[in-house]
Amino acid sequence: MSTSNNPHAGKRRSLSIEGHRFLIVGGASLVGSASAELLLRQGAAEVTILDNFFQGSAENVEHLSGDKRLKTVRADVMRLAQLIEATRGVDGVLHLAAVMSLTMDRDPWMGLDVNIRGTQNVIEACCVNDVKKLVFASSTAVYGYGPGIVGDLVETMPFHSVGAPTAATLYGATKIVGEQLCRAAYAKRGLDYVALRYATVYGERQHYRAANALYIVETHDRVRAGLRPRVIGDGSETKHFVHVSDVARANAAAFAADASDVAVNISGPRPVTTLEIVRLVTALAGKDLQPEHIDPEAGKVRLTSGGPWQLDHSLAERVIGWRPEVDMRDGIARLIAWRDAAAK
Repeated sequence: MSTSNNPHAGKRRSLSIEGHRFLIVGGASLVGSASAELLLRQGAAEVTILDNFFQGSAENVEHLSGDKRLKTVRADVMRLAQLIEATRGVDGVLHLAAVMSLTMDRDPWMGLDVNIRGTQNVIEACCVNDVKKLVFASSTAVYGYGPGIVGDLVETMPFHSVGAPTAATLYGATKIVGEQLCRAAYAKRGLDYVALRYATVYGERQHYRAANALYIVETHDRVRAGLRPRVIGDGSETKHFVHVSDVARANAAAFAADASDVAVNISGPRPVTTLEIVRLVTALAGKDLQPEHIDPEAGKVRLTSGGPWQLDHSLAERVIGWRPEVDMRDGIARLIAWRDAAAK
């Protein structure tokens, strides 16, 4: 974690939420909207949502539109000048803008540009304007996928790519590069940062872009229509999810903690299997439908595991004082309630 010969070591800065100004890059998103809401609730002086609305939606932050402390800027992470302008006078930056595995599969050039060059642009803007702290949305994809993913996943584990889909491997690699760009900026330019390695995020205002989250929303779509839910294979694959409200709390905690130059896992209380997810969604939707077991679709991006595994988030508890609160039953119930209300 910390660089022993770093001249900036020992200058770590905590950043309380109350009275400070924050910029959320990629803020018109699932995580961005929940984080903006929490920062405002905790007393932030100003929260600015920066988004190019390629993936994000203004509807995601519409419920916050009555708060005069919330501002929206249409800008792009690929345009450094726009980021420099947006970070002027800002105390903390939450960098969420990225494309995920499904988009990476369709357009790897764009994925590499946004996830790597876009991150470097955000870092440069933070350094130019002396932003006090950057929170970087990394991913548990930095551990890779496939047969090497077993047991407890801790922050020192290497990257595994054997047997993993190409798009998923590329996505994980971009997050590794992003973390290292943050690390270099800390060592050379004194930019305090915390990298949060999110598990698959789900919750209210759920989108259809995360490959693993599709297990939840597509299952709900089917059972709501009276169709049998589908389970890939025998349903024993291990998945890790984290509710968006827990992610928002982790983002705020990373700003407020006296921690820097560190990457930590942000996951839900426990892993679940594909079959467990399907049964939970079906029961919480009030349906009595037996799952249909199907073979994997050829060519479709699936993030597979090598066997039983779990994410260790004890380091997050030690360095930023965070632990998950929302279990899958409660989280899926909230998501279904939101989707049902939105459908009316």
